[in-house]
Order: sequence, then structure tokens, then C-alpha cells
Amino acid sequence: MNTKLIILIVFGISVAVNLVLSIIKYRSANNKIPENVSDIYDSETYLKWQKYHGELCRASMIGDVIAALVMAALLFTNTHATLISALGIPDSNPYLAVLVIIAFQTLVETLISSPVHYVKTMKIEEKYGFNRSTVATFVKDEILDFVMGICLSLLIAYVMLISHKWLGNLMILVFSLVMCVFVLIVNLLFPLLSKLQNKFTPLPEGELRDKLTALLTSHGYTVKSIEVMDASRRTTKSNAYFSGLGKEKKIVLFDNLLNSMSDDEICAVFAHELGHGLHKDVPKGLARACVNMILIAAMAFGTVSIPSIYSDFGFSSINYGFAYLILGTVALPFLSLIFGLVNNALSRRAEYRADEQAIEEGYGEFLVSALKKLSRENFSHLSPSKIIVALEYSHPPISERANAINKKIGKT
Repeated sequence: MNTKLIILIVFGISVAVNLVLSIIKYRSANNKIPENVSDIYDSETYLKWQKYHGELCRASMIGDVIAALVMAALLFTNTHATLISALGIPDSNPYLAVLVIIAFQTLVETLISSPVHYVKTMKIEEKYGFNRSTVATFVKDEILDFVMGICLSLLIAYVMLISHKWLGNLMILVFSLVMCVFVLIVNLLFPLLSKLQNKFTPLPEGELRDKLTALLTSHGYTVKSIEVMDASRRTTKSNAYFSGLGKEKKIVLFDNLLNSMSDDEICAVFAHELGHGLHKDVPKGLARACVNMILIAAMAFGTVSIPSIYSDFGFSSINYGFAYLILGTVALPFLSLIFGLVNNALSRRAEYRADEQAIEEGYGEFLVSALKKLSRENFSHLSPSKIIVALEYSHPPISERANAINKKIGKT
């Protein structure tokens, strides 16, 4: 059995597993709604949600199947190696070869994903009243995602190339270290990246601003600013977060949140976010990401150390762009189920702990009502299948969170 066949089989298994999970997710619309959250949707709205859920699932499955078939065809026909040969790129110029493979693959993936994104955003989300993006905004976002996708992929692929060529077996250590730094930088730059697509304005003076400030300052934090993000330009959905290094924090509220919730409910949501900060959940998440990076580095080393991968797919020598491609589309999806089980379990545990902070601040009941409003506005799944929760949910389902909060405050 050659390496090419093994890779195609592993890819096929990953696709099949994800398709089965998608079918489970699609059918889960018929799961019974838990009693403690049965008031979120009335019967008419619930029927609307079932249709919305079904349409999104079908669009995703169609997109996934098309993407899988195209990828399988590209791999089976050695298209990437043929492209390198047709362009006459010599083995002595691996940097150009990486650029060509990454640009080609990103273009193919974008051509497949963009129509699916368009249907989801401009058709389905629009149909059910969630989308506020214009076609111009959608196109701008897709172009920005395309450019950023190429840049990030090139950065990772070039790190693979340089670390392997210069350091050989030490590649695992260096690649994992660089990727950990990369994850940290992206996290630190998140507020800046957000400003590329959104506008932020200061929250006006008043009771809400005073309460949010008091929540932070009572725990030794300094409030750098409290800003409102114009999320309503794209969606009706809501969220809130705070960012910043050390004790100086910036609070960010979606404008939709201000329009749909009372001050106490907004404070409850933010007290939850404060809980994440007090329990160092972001640094813990970054630490887990670094552990993942070490495992990915080990897989990357294996990918660039097996010559038959490249000869079986038509290359005359190692191509680091193709190595990145195999790592991202074959190896990682196959192992993501394990990563997802562990990381999501830890994340859900952190969410329960953050909810407890809102309870300690006296916002337990308001958090339940806020979560119900968020679920209603975000058209959340009220009774997802347990296997989907275990593999994909970073947050516990609303019914389980509400039940845990009510037990803590003695209201069952």
C-alpha cells in the first residue's frame, strides 16, 4: 500500500465521519426541548428555528461534500505537482513553489466556500432576519478573508520550510515555539484586527457605564475604555468581551446587546466575562493551544520527513506548500476529533466557572434571563445531541447552564 493511497483513505475517513456528524446535527432539530428553556421559543418561532437550522445544515453539508470531492480530485490527479511542473518552478526555488501551492489552494477553497457563505449570509440569514450585511460588505469581508488566509498560510508554511531546512530534527522544537508565539501575537492583535471590519464608539456616561466600571475596579482592574462595536451592520446577534494585558482592560459591547437587554442583564453577561479574566481562562486557553502546537509540530515534522508523500503525488522533491496542505486538510482534521473532545470539555468547564462569578456578583437570575435572550436572538439550538456537544461545543447548552445557575442560587 503506497503513501498516496493511505492519505486518500485517511482523508476519506475524515470526510465520512464529518458527514455523519452533520447528519446527526441536522436530525437533532427534532430532539425534545428541555422544560427549563421551553419558554425561549413559542411554537411558531420554534418551527421557524427548525427550518432555519435545517437550511443551514443542508448548505453546510453541500459545501463540505463539494469541497471534499474537489480536494479528493486534486489529490488523486496530482494537480498540485502538475501545476508546479507546468510553471517550470525549479527545486532550487522552494519559496516560490510554496507561494504557488498556497495561492492556488486558497483560491480553490475560496471559490468553493464563498458561494456557500453567500447563501448562508445573504439568503438564509437574510430570510430569517439576522443578516444586515450588504453585498458590498460581504464581498469586502470575503476578499479580506482571502488575503489574510494566504498571508497566514504562507507564514506557517515558510516557518516549516526554514525550520526544517536549517535545523533538521530540531524543527519540532523551533516550529512549535514559533507557532506558540504566533498564537500569542494573533490573540494580542485581535482588537486591532477587529477594527479592520468594525467601528467602535465610546459607551455614553450613565448608570450602565458606572456599573461595568465598578465590576472591574472592585477586582483591582483599571478600565482603559468601554466601547460599543457596530455589530448590527452585519447581524442581529449579540456578544460582549473585554481585552487587554495585565490589570488594564478594555470593555467591548455589541450594539445589539445594548438594544435588547436591561442594564442588569448586560452586567450579568459582563460579570461572566469577568469570571474568565479572574480565572485566567485566556492564558490557560493559550497554554492548551501551545500544547496543540507541539503536537502539530510533530505531525509537521513527520509530513516533511516522508519522501514518498511527494513522489507518490508527482513531485520530484519535497514541496513545503504541499506539506502544509496535507497537514491542514488530512492530518489535522483526522485528529481534530481528539483535540475537540479535550479542549471543548475544558472550555465548557470554564464556562460554568465563569457563570459562578456572575452569581457571586449578584447577577445569577439576570444571567439566566440574559442567556435566554441571547439564545433567542442568536437562534441557538436548545437541545443539541450529546455527541455534537462533546465534539464541537465550547459552551454548554443553554438548558444545562440555566440548570446549574438555578441550583447555585437555590432556584430550581
